[in-house]
Amino acid sequence: MSKKPYYITTAIAYTSGKPHIGNTYEIVLADSIARFKRQQGYDVRFQTGTDEHGQKIELKAQEQGITPKEFVDNVSSEIKRIWDLMNTSYNKFIRTTDEYHEKQVQKIFKKLYEKGDIYKGHYEGMYCTPCESFFTQSQLVDGKCPDCGREVQPAKEEAYFFKMSKYADKLIKHIEEHPEFIQPESRKNEMMNNFLKAGLQDLCVSRSSFKWGIPVDFDDKHVIYVWIDALSNYITGLGFDADGNSDELYNQYWPADLHLIGKDILRFHTIYWPIMLMALDQPLPKQIFGHPWLLQGDGKMSKSKGNVIYADDLVGFFGVDAVRFFVLHEMPFENDGVITWELMVERLNSELANTLGNLVNRTISMSNKYFGGIVENKNDDGGSEFDEDLKNTAVKTYDKVAAAMDKLKVADAISEIFTLFKRCNKYIDETMPWVLAKDEAKKDRLATVLYNLVEGISIGATLLLPFMPETGEKILKQLGAQSRTLEELNEFGKYVSGTKVTDKPEILFARLDVAEVMEKVEALKGKSEASVKYPEVEKKQEITIEDFDKIQLRVGEVLKCEPVPKAKKLLVSQIRVGNEIRQIVSGISKYYKPEEMVGKKVAVVTNLKPVKLCGILSEGMILAAMDNEDNLSVLTVDKDIICGSEIG
Repeated sequence: MSKKPYYITTAIAYTSGKPHIGNTYEIVLADSIARFKRQQGYDVRFQTGTDEHGQKIELKAQEQGITPKEFVDNVSSEIKRIWDLMNTSYNKFIRTTDEYHEKQVQKIFKKLYEKGDIYKGHYEGMYCTPCESFFTQSQLVDGKCPDCGREVQPAKEEAYFFKMSKYADKLIKHIEEHPEFIQPESRKNEMMNNFLKAGLQDLCVSRSSFKWGIPVDFDDKHVIYVWIDALSNYITGLGFDADGNSDELYNQYWPADLHLIGKDILRFHTIYWPIMLMALDQPLPKQIFGHPWLLQGDGKMSKSKGNVIYADDLVGFFGVDAVRFFVLHEMPFENDGVITWELMVERLNSELANTLGNLVNRTISMSNKYFGGIVENKNDDGGSEFDEDLKNTAVKTYDKVAAAMDKLKVADAISEIFTLFKRCNKYIDETMPWVLAKDEAKKDRLATVLYNLVEGISIGATLLLPFMPETGEKILKQLGAQSRTLEELNEFGKYVSGTKVTDKPEILFARLDVAEVMEKVEALKGKSEASVKYPEVEKKQEITIEDFDKIQLRVGEVLKCEPVPKAKKLLVSQIRVGNEIRQIVSGISKYYKPEEMVGKKVAVVTNLKPVKLCGILSEGMILAAMDNEDNLSVLTVDKDIICGSEIG
């Protein structure tokens, strides 16, 4: 009898840089689901990979003086290294620069064009380079990108468009008839109400302002935009062929059982991707799950905040399985989770070292001390109800874990396993083996107690394998046990009586001192900061305090700010400096929208000789700082200082 297929994918990671632990969480989550499905007997196909085209990558490659392909080769290999470090069991690692993928993307684009679903036009709107997305003014949030919150710039270019609205009603009907299609429920409501029912605009699916992408083969001025390129990886990775000659893998595994993605890219996967498939006359995936984010203690991770935590750094401190446990166990089903170094130490000490590690160590040590490591079931319950309660907890654990996993509630599944381990610890306290050992007449009872403990731990260790594979294997090996079949997980007593445990139990998780860990973390941060490329600024001639005193610096409040006509880089601000209003022209329009400047209290040079810039009088200068990454910030005061106050 052939196994039932199960196809699971992650979003493909964008090759703009090294993934942090929040990015890595997704591959570990997908891996735990894939491993659990294999344990249940499914024929699992697990795909991940990298998204490697786009303007941002072209720019980053230029900055490093290398080709875009060299850049993505480096980053893709780093992403794959981290996925492998985290012991993830993917079957396919696809890259959007793979030759087969690129050829199929061109075929898909051409097929949709010939069908009339793609047409040529012009796009004019606000463009976010990091997200590589166009937005209308109404879609912006506080004048910024609604997806990442960064600045957007006006842009216009020739482009091809996909007729989204043609399939909108069909997609709405599908979602309404398949309530499991978008999960969690809150994400489904967001997509339906905010996008589909509000009316879909046609989607820009090509670009002509950069070259790093898959060319439109019948119009080589254009490269195929991220949506068709990246999203189609889920089928090209199975050997899909737009001409109808798809590989057997595609026929075997498509439609996908689960697309696992971050909540920030839900719109692309639940609206754009299904409509693309409808246009191609292909089945839709069965379920799309938009998981929450894993946040640093002080918010979303970003390099600019300096709060990024990387998986390999965490593994260096805690080990692979401890990191897997944390990211899986600490993430709620719908809400964002939080990770900090201190919280990692607390969880390792309380759950992994105390609840699990200590339980395994004590049980093996007592088996060696009292019976030379031989574990035998003497069927002596001692007339207590403790044995029955332990057995009931153990044999019901799998069903509870499976029920949670069916709903993708992975954290709940792990909690059920640790409930069993906690019940085993309680059983030790209830039966007190060290007291039984003092009475020769209770030797059989002692043997039974230790057998029950080993059996309970064996069941728990088998269930732990999808989530903490190395730890589960280590426990079973130390107990001399085999991993169970699903049927055996519902029976108590399958551990072979007379089996010998290891002579020297391995400490699974050593307790850590939080102060020592934080000291090492600070050293790690310092080492990281040492690698930062600080701006090289040409030194100027040394001045005296008298020289400096010639410059008058005062606090000014921006009352009004407008763009300078016919000057893309300039903004003109009306700034209150004490009792007077100064007009100052600044070359900051690339970094600030006029409305963002209003209300700021900035540092102003007030005794600079007035000049005319583009015909507009400028009566001073706003001070600003710029780094090597082309980030600019005007200098402001951090307290509510009265405008006009002198700086010095």
